Amino acid sequence: MLRLEDFRTIVPDETLAEIYNRARGLYGKHIVHINSTYQGGGVAEILYSLVLLMNDVGISTGWRILHGSPDFFNITKKFHNALQGAKLNLSEQKKSLYLQVNEHFSKFTHLHHDCVIVHDPQPLPLIRSYKKRQPWIWRCHIDLTKPNQQLWDFLKGFLLKYDQIVISSEKYIKDDLPVDQRIMCPAINPLTLKNKELDEKTILKYIKKAGIPTDKPIITQVSRLDPWKDPEGVLEVFVRVKEKVDCRLVFCYNLASDDPEGVQMYSKVHRKAKKYENNGDVLFVLGNNDILVNSIQRLSSVVIQKSIKEGFCLAVTEALWKGTPVVASNAGGLPAQIEDCKSGFLLSPKDIDGFADRIIYLLKNPGEGQKMGQCARETVRQKFLITRLLSDYLYMLNDVLNGPANHLD
Repeated sequence: MLRLEDFRTIVPDETLAEIYNRARGLYGKHIVHINSTYQGGGVAEILYSLVLLMNDVGISTGWRILHGSPDFFNITKKFHNALQGAKLNLSEQKKSLYLQVNEHFSKFTHLHHDCVIVHDPQPLPLIRSYKKRQPWIWRCHIDLTKPNQQLWDFLKGFLLKYDQIVISSEKYIKDDLPVDQRIMCPAINPLTLKNKELDEKTILKYIKKAGIPTDKPIITQVSRLDPWKDPEGVLEVFVRVKEKVDCRLVFCYNLASDDPEGVQMYSKVHRKAKKYENNGDVLFVLGNNDILVNSIQRLSSVVIQKSIKEGFCLAVTEALWKGTPVVASNAGGLPAQIEDCKSGFLLSPKDIDGFADRIIYLLKNPGEGQKMGQCARETVRQKFLITRLLSDYLYMLNDVLNGPANHLD
């Protein structure tokens, strides 16, 4: 069982004491988180650790998973894309199914908690199915810089009923939403199988089992196969890098039950990569094993994250924690994690040559990459660990449930 005391060797005792102090104002409260999947993607990973830790510090906290049909998740994936700026035909049929699934779910999910925290668009309209008797919080993990206006107007009707909106970046604040908006960056748990320290023997064992040769430097992108992660652009970057340095590209991808686009994107990118795949220079590895993902991130010479839109991206946080140099897009929540030229490199998502040049530099100058990695790890320790996120949640819940004047710290 995960306990807060397990972090004493990683963060200062003062950090833990602050968390226990903030929890005191919430004793006797019952909190529930609701999202749409229990595995695959950063939200589920965060909730797994966060819910355990909230319970450990004395706050009764539950976790519910919205049950939806394949048609529902096809629609909500379109909503996800549209919130990040994609076009959408918002038909009455789409709206009706979206609301119907949430209405049905509400009938067998009784929410008598002191606070309800809803994650992302899938369960957003649940609030209309209950007689509101407690604060509701919407935690959005998506890049809201330029949402599709028609969809935003539709969803805003539900958001107006919420007491608090939580987003990952100042860039996502919406001036047309008259609800209190709070910035809270996501975080990783350094004690999970995906992030804990591994010895070289274990790393090589899992790399070998996955069929990844170690005769060349490895460039890796760890993410869902999603158009916003731009795997086709990653392939273009790799082609340019390979002209200068003999290396290998690994797509370490995962699939989630609420993301129906993953299989389609896999087929599309796989077809484009075939001419490189034949000689083992482009590999697709299913990241459904946390120790394998950990091993790949640690063995990689460079981690690339060429996202067009990005809510935050915990895969980058994970790589930074492991001291692996990262070349990433200057998009969404990524600049919050990386200081350009110090703890990594940031570039325009459109700058294919720039990405290639930075990666070539790191492959030819591994000592510089190591320095960047050390700086990046310390940044994560200070800003992006689950203990900081837990503390932020407790601070917010004290505000929402007890009022800002009733903080114990």
